[in-house]
Amino acid sequence: MGKIQKFEDLIAWQKARSLTRKIYQITQSGAFSKDFNLVSQIRRAAVSAMSNIAEGFERFGEKEFPQYLSMAKSSCAEIRSQLYIALDVGYLDGKVFRELLESAEEVARIVGALRTAVQVHRNSTQHSALSTQHSKNA
Repeated sequence: MGKIQKFEDLIAWQKARSLTRKIYQITQSGAFSKDFNLVSQIRRAAVSAMSNIAEGFERFGEKEFPQYLSMAKSSCAEIRSQLYIALDVGYLDGKVFRELLESAEEVARIVGALRTAVQVHRNSTQHSALSTQHSKNA
């Protein structure tokens, strides 16, 4: 795999985009579509997950990327919670619920792994810079 040059290259963003599309599709019809508050809330959470990955990537040189990834992961939890509401009130059948829940869990796992990798990379880069500086001063 080549170097990731833009947020669209991130698997986390691609999966979040797919989840967002599914959320929009499922909330466009039936009784679900008439629950404007829940529709708005779950769509905002999906958009937030996708957008925080993108915005955080654009700050990759900054220390904020892991924070944006944390927010994206939190949005996945919000989506899962809202899916339970949709299931409980009869907007989703069990099969669709499980598919969406698994998709939200997958995005959360990938985002969490990306956050860990970014933090490890940042820490090793900082450690390397400190070691180099220490060597020059010795």
